[in-house]
Amino acid sequence: MESIIQIIAIGALPVIFAITLHEAAHGYAARYFGDPTAWMAGRISLNPLRHIDLVGTILLPVGILLLSGGGMLFGYAKPVPVDFGRLRHPKKDMLWVAAAGPAANLVMAMGWAALLKLAWEMPGNLYTLPLSEMSKMGISINLVLMVLNLLPLPPLDGGRIAVSLLPSRLAWRFARVEPWGFPILILLLMTGVLGAILGPLVDLSSGLIQTLFQLY
Repeated sequence: MESIIQIIAIGALPVIFAITLHEAAHGYAARYFGDPTAWMAGRISLNPLRHIDLVGTILLPVGILLLSGGGMLFGYAKPVPVDFGRLRHPKKDMLWVAAAGPAANLVMAMGWAALLKLAWEMPGNLYTLPLSEMSKMGISINLVLMVLNLLPLPPLDGGRIAVSLLPSRLAWRFARVEPWGFPILILLLMTGVLGAILGPLVDLSSGLIQTLFQLY
Protein backbone atom coordinates (compact mmCIF):
# COMPACT_ATOMS: atom_id res chain seq x y z
CA MET A 1 0.00 0.00 0.00
CA GLU A 2 2.83 2.40 0.83
CA SER A 3 4.36 1.91 -2.63
CA ILE A 4 0.99 2.62 -4.27
CA ILE A 5 0.68 5.86 -2.29
CA GLN A 6 4.16 6.86 -3.45
CA ILE A 7 3.22 6.11 -7.07
CA ILE A 8 0.07 8.23 -6.75
CA ALA A 9 1.98 11.11 -5.13
CA ILE A 10 4.69 11.09 -7.80
CA GLY A 11 2.33 10.47 -10.69
CA ALA A 12 -0.49 12.88 -9.83
CA LEU A 13 0.98 15.91 -11.59
CA PRO A 14 2.13 14.08 -14.75
CA VAL A 15 -1.24 12.29 -15.06
CA ILE A 16 -3.32 15.45 -14.65
CA PHE A 17 -1.30 17.45 -17.15
CA ALA A 18 -1.01 14.58 -19.64
CA ILE A 19 -4.77 14.07 -19.74
CA THR A 20 -5.97 17.67 -19.50
CA LEU A 21 -3.45 19.33 -21.85
CA HIS A 22 -4.26 16.62 -24.39
CA GLU A 23 -7.84 17.88 -24.37
CA ALA A 24 -6.84 21.54 -24.41
CA ALA A 25 -4.78 20.89 -27.54
CA HIS A 26 -7.89 19.65 -29.34
CA GLY A 27 -9.62 22.91 -28.43
CA TYR A 28 -6.74 25.05 -29.65
CA ALA A 29 -6.60 23.17 -32.95
CA ALA A 30 -10.37 23.31 -33.44
CA ARG A 31 -10.40 27.07 -32.94
CA TYR A 32 -7.49 27.50 -35.36
CA PHE A 33 -9.39 25.58 -38.05
CA GLY A 34 -12.62 27.50 -37.55
CA ASP A 35 -14.64 25.92 -34.73
CA PRO A 36 -14.96 28.22 -31.68
CA THR A 37 -17.13 25.78 -29.68
CA ALA A 38 -14.44 24.86 -27.13
CA TRP A 39 -13.35 28.50 -26.83
CA MET A 40 -16.94 29.64 -26.18
CA ALA A 41 -17.25 26.92 -23.52
CA GLY A 42 -14.09 28.14 -21.77
CA ARG A 43 -12.23 24.91 -22.54
CA ILE A 44 -9.27 26.42 -24.40
CA SER A 45 -7.21 26.73 -21.26
CA LEU A 46 -4.02 25.37 -19.75
CA ASN A 47 -5.78 25.29 -16.38
CA PRO A 48 -6.23 21.57 -15.55
CA LEU A 49 -9.26 22.36 -13.39
CA ARG A 50 -11.24 23.18 -16.53
CA HIS A 51 -10.63 19.70 -17.94
CA ILE A 52 -10.61 17.40 -14.91
CA ASP A 53 -13.36 14.79 -14.77
CA LEU A 54 -13.89 13.48 -11.23
CA VAL A 55 -14.32 9.91 -12.39
CA GLY A 56 -12.02 9.74 -15.41
CA THR A 57 -9.13 11.92 -14.21
CA ILE A 58 -9.06 11.03 -10.51
CA LEU A 59 -11.16 8.07 -9.34
CA LEU A 60 -10.60 5.74 -12.31
CA PRO A 61 -6.79 6.13 -12.53
CA VAL A 62 -6.40 5.75 -8.76
CA GLY A 63 -8.73 2.74 -8.72
CA ILE A 64 -6.89 1.00 -11.56
CA LEU A 65 -3.54 1.68 -9.91
CA LEU A 66 -4.78 0.13 -6.65
CA LEU A 67 -6.37 -2.91 -8.34
CA SER A 68 -3.35 -3.56 -10.56
CA GLY A 69 -0.79 -3.05 -7.80
CA GLY A 70 0.66 -0.08 -9.64
CA GLY A 71 1.13 -1.95 -12.90
CA MET A 72 -1.61 -0.36 -14.98
CA LEU A 73 -2.95 3.14 -15.56
CA PHE A 74 -5.93 4.41 -17.52
CA GLY A 75 -7.94 7.62 -17.41
CA TYR A 76 -9.57 10.42 -19.33
CA ALA A 77 -10.58 14.07 -19.02
CA LYS A 78 -13.78 15.86 -19.99
CA PRO A 79 -13.86 15.68 -23.79
CA VAL A 80 -13.42 19.09 -25.38
CA PRO A 81 -16.55 19.94 -27.39
CA VAL A 82 -15.74 20.09 -31.10
CA ASP A 83 -18.34 20.74 -33.80
CA PHE A 84 -16.61 19.26 -36.85
CA GLY A 85 -19.28 20.76 -39.08
CA ARG A 86 -18.02 24.24 -38.20
CA LEU A 87 -14.47 23.53 -39.33
CA ARG A 88 -13.53 25.27 -42.57
CA HIS A 89 -12.86 21.93 -44.26
CA PRO A 90 -14.55 19.41 -41.92
CA LYS A 91 -13.22 16.12 -43.26
CA LYS A 92 -9.68 17.35 -43.88
CA ASP A 93 -9.36 19.53 -40.77
CA MET A 94 -10.67 16.73 -38.55
CA LEU A 95 -7.28 15.05 -38.96
CA TRP A 96 -5.38 18.00 -37.49
CA VAL A 97 -7.83 18.54 -34.64
CA ALA A 98 -7.62 14.84 -33.71
CA ALA A 99 -3.83 14.71 -34.07
CA ALA A 100 -3.35 17.73 -31.78
CA GLY A 101 -3.98 15.65 -28.63
CA PRO A 102 -1.35 12.94 -29.26
CA ALA A 103 1.03 15.63 -30.49
CA ALA A 104 0.63 17.43 -27.14
CA ASN A 105 1.47 14.18 -25.34
CA LEU A 106 4.59 13.77 -27.45
CA VAL A 107 5.71 17.31 -26.63
CA MET A 108 5.07 16.70 -22.92
CA ALA A 109 7.00 13.40 -23.04
CA MET A 110 9.94 15.26 -24.51
CA GLY A 111 9.61 17.97 -21.87
CA TRP A 112 9.70 15.38 -19.08
CA ALA A 113 12.69 13.72 -20.77
CA ALA A 114 14.52 17.06 -20.69
CA LEU A 115 13.71 17.39 -16.98
CA LEU A 116 14.95 13.85 -16.36
CA LYS A 117 18.21 14.67 -18.11
CA LEU A 118 18.48 17.82 -15.98
CA ALA A 119 17.85 15.84 -12.78
CA TRP A 120 20.61 13.40 -13.72
CA GLU A 121 23.04 16.22 -14.47
CA MET A 122 22.31 18.21 -11.27
CA PRO A 123 24.34 17.68 -8.09
CA GLY A 124 22.47 15.31 -5.80
CA ASN A 125 20.04 17.00 -3.40
CA LEU A 126 16.59 16.51 -1.86
CA TYR A 127 14.86 17.30 -5.15
CA THR A 128 16.79 15.32 -7.72
CA LEU A 129 15.34 11.88 -6.89
CA PRO A 130 11.65 13.04 -6.75
CA LEU A 131 12.16 15.05 -9.96
CA SER A 132 13.78 12.06 -11.63
CA GLU A 133 10.96 9.68 -10.65
CA MET A 134 8.25 12.19 -11.61
CA SER A 135 9.95 12.75 -14.97
CA LYS A 136 10.09 9.01 -15.67
CA MET A 137 6.39 8.80 -14.84
CA GLY A 138 5.66 11.78 -17.09
CA ILE A 139 7.48 10.19 -20.03
CA SER A 140 5.70 6.88 -19.56
CA ILE A 141 2.20 8.31 -19.09
CA ASN A 142 2.42 10.62 -22.08
CA LEU A 143 3.77 7.93 -24.38
CA VAL A 144 1.03 5.51 -23.32
CA LEU A 145 -1.67 8.14 -23.91
CA MET A 146 -0.14 9.12 -27.25
CA VAL A 147 0.00 5.55 -28.54
CA LEU A 148 -3.41 4.66 -27.09
CA ASN A 149 -5.12 7.62 -28.69
CA LEU A 150 -3.55 6.88 -32.07
CA LEU A 151 -5.24 3.46 -32.25
CA PRO A 152 -7.66 3.50 -35.23
CA LEU A 153 -10.79 3.07 -33.14
CA PRO A 154 -13.47 5.78 -32.96
CA PRO A 155 -13.88 7.85 -30.81
CA LEU A 156 -10.11 7.74 -30.15
CA ASP A 157 -8.07 10.30 -32.04
CA GLY A 158 -6.66 7.61 -34.31
CA GLY A 159 -10.21 6.67 -35.27
CA ARG A 160 -11.00 10.26 -36.22
CA ILE A 161 -7.75 10.46 -38.18
CA ALA A 162 -8.79 7.31 -40.04
CA VAL A 163 -12.22 8.80 -40.78
CA SER A 164 -10.48 11.88 -42.19
CA LEU A 165 -8.22 9.81 -44.44
CA LEU A 166 -10.72 7.21 -45.69
CA PRO A 167 -12.88 7.80 -48.77
CA SER A 168 -16.21 9.36 -47.82
CA ARG A 169 -18.34 6.21 -48.08
CA LEU A 170 -15.91 4.08 -46.06
CA ALA A 171 -15.38 6.92 -43.59
CA TRP A 172 -19.12 7.17 -42.92
CA ARG A 173 -19.36 3.43 -42.28
CA PHE A 174 -16.28 3.38 -40.08
CA ALA A 175 -17.55 6.34 -38.03
CA ARG A 176 -20.64 4.29 -37.09
CA VAL A 177 -18.38 2.18 -34.84
CA GLU A 178 -18.00 5.17 -32.46
CA PRO A 179 -20.83 4.30 -30.01
CA TRP A 180 -19.13 0.93 -29.44
CA GLY A 181 -15.59 2.27 -29.27
CA PHE A 182 -15.32 2.76 -25.53
CA PRO A 183 -16.86 -0.64 -24.57
CA ILE A 184 -14.49 -2.29 -27.06
CA LEU A 185 -11.56 -0.44 -25.49
CA ILE A 186 -12.53 -1.53 -21.96
CA LEU A 187 -12.90 -5.13 -23.15
CA LEU A 188 -9.45 -5.03 -24.75
CA LEU A 189 -8.05 -3.52 -21.55
CA MET A 190 -9.55 -6.12 -19.23
CA THR A 191 -8.54 -9.07 -21.44
CA GLY A 192 -4.93 -7.92 -21.76
CA VAL A 193 -5.15 -7.49 -25.54
CA LEU A 194 -4.75 -3.73 -25.27
CA GLY A 195 -1.54 -4.11 -23.28
CA ALA A 196 -0.17 -6.55 -25.84
CA ILE A 197 -0.85 -4.02 -28.61
CA LEU A 198 0.40 -0.96 -26.77
CA GLY A 199 3.48 -2.49 -25.12
CA PRO A 200 5.77 -2.82 -28.18
CA LEU A 201 4.68 0.57 -29.56
CA VAL A 202 5.28 2.33 -26.24
CA ASP A 203 8.66 0.58 -25.88
CA LEU A 204 9.64 1.75 -29.37
CA SER A 205 8.59 5.34 -28.59
CA SER A 206 10.41 5.22 -25.26
CA GLY A 207 13.57 3.96 -26.93
CA LEU A 208 13.48 6.83 -29.42
CA ILE A 209 13.05 9.36 -26.58
CA GLN A 210 15.93 7.80 -24.66
CA THR A 211 18.16 7.97 -27.74
CA LEU A 212 17.18 11.56 -28.52
CA PHE A 213 17.93 12.80 -25.00
CA GLN A 214 20.77 10.32 -24.34
CA LEU A 215 19.03 8.87 -21.29
CA TYR A 216 21.36 5.94 -20.68
